[in-house]
Amino acid sequence: MISWIDAAAEQDIAEGAAVAVSLRGVPVVLVREGETIFALHDQCTHGLARLSDGFVENGCIECPLHQGRFDLATGEPRCPPVRRAVKTYQVRRRGGRVEIGLTTVPE
Repeated sequence: MISWIDAAAEQDIAEGAAVAVSLRGVPVVLVREGETIFALHDQCTHGLARLSDGFVENGCIECPLHQGRFDLATGEPRCPPVRRAVKTYQVRRRGGRVEIGLTTVPE
């Protein structure tokens, strides 16, 4: 089941910038490329660094620790040393706000 959580105002996510948010204790990085906003887990799968401290370029976010890159759309690794994908989240826009879909476990 998907739970949509308000994450940020669209205007607060600048082109090519990485914005860190915490949603119910889950670290998420938001990135805008053109008209698309991406959301990924804000932790590198290799060195446990925050991706929001990294660089955004050519459809990827680069880990600041060892320069491994992840595809913004899929979370797949694009260059060593990263080998495992980072989790991505669904994004939707509503009334100038950005909402992230987190999977919840039914009670």
